Amino acid sequence: MAPALLLVPAALASFLLAFGTGVEFVRFASLRPLLGRAPEPAGAEAPRGWLAAFQDRGVLAPLAWDLGLLLLFVGQHSLMATEPVKVWLSRHFGVLQRSLYVACTALALQLVMRCWEPVPRGPVLWAAQAEPWATWVPLLCFVLHAVSWLLIFSILLVFDYAELMGLKQVYYHVRGLGEPLALKSPRALRLFSHLRHPVCVELLTVLWVVPTLGTDRLLLALLLTLYLGLAHGLDQQDLCYLRAQLQRKLHLLSRPQEGGPE
Repeated sequence: MAPALLLVPAALASFLLAFGTGVEFVRFASLRPLLGRAPEPAGAEAPRGWLAAFQDRGVLAPLAWDLGLLLLFVGQHSLMATEPVKVWLSRHFGVLQRSLYVACTALALQLVMRCWEPVPRGPVLWAAQAEPWATWVPLLCFVLHAVSWLLIFSILLVFDYAELMGLKQVYYHVRGLGEPLALKSPRALRLFSHLRHPVCVELLTVLWVVPTLGTDRLLLALLLTLYLGLAHGLDQQDLCYLRAQLQRKLHLLSRPQEGGPE
C-alpha cells in the first residue's frame, strides 16, 4: 500500500477531477440546451421525416459516433462496478479503488462531452418556437432543471458525498479506522447494493425536459434512461429503510428548535 503522502494527493486529485466534470456536465446537460440556440438546418432545407433523415449519412455518421461515446461511458461505468473488477482493483490499488473508479468515470464522461457531435440536420421531436411557448417553455424548463440539480446535490450529501468520491476511504485508512462500509448496518449495505444511482428521477428530468428535443439529445436521453432504469432494483425493504432514515433525519433537525429558548 502506498504511503499516506501519496494516497491523500491521489484521492484529492480524483475528487477535483470528478467535481470539475460534474460542473461541466451541468453546462452540457442543462445550460447548453436551455440557453443556447437550437441548431437550424443549413440553407432553406425543409424539415424532413424520420425515415428520410436516417437514410442521410450526414445524420447517421454523427449519431453513430455519439452512440459509440455513450456505450464507452456505460461500459466503463458498469464494468468497473462489477465485483470481480472491484476485487482486482482493491488488490492492486488498495484503498484508492473507489477514487480510481471515480476518476475513470469522470474521464469517460469528459470524453463524451468534449467529443459529442450535434446533429443539426436531424429531425426534431419537439421544439417550442411559437409564442407564447417560445418564452414560457424555456423558463419552465430552466426552473425544473434548477430544482433537479439542487435535489441532486442534496441527495449526494445525504448519501455521504465524501464516501462516494473515495475521500472517506483514504481518510479512514490514514487514521487507522478501517473500512467505512464496515461501520454501516446490513440494511444500509443492502440498499447500496440495489441503488447504483440515487438521483435517477432528477437526472431523467434534466435529460427530457428541454425546449427543443433534437436527434442527438433524444439519443442521449433514451440511452441514459435505459441505463438508469436497468441499474435500479429497489424493493419494499429498501423503501422502508429510506423512509425510516428520512424520518430520523427530520427528527434530528427539529430537536434544536424544540429545545431552544422560548
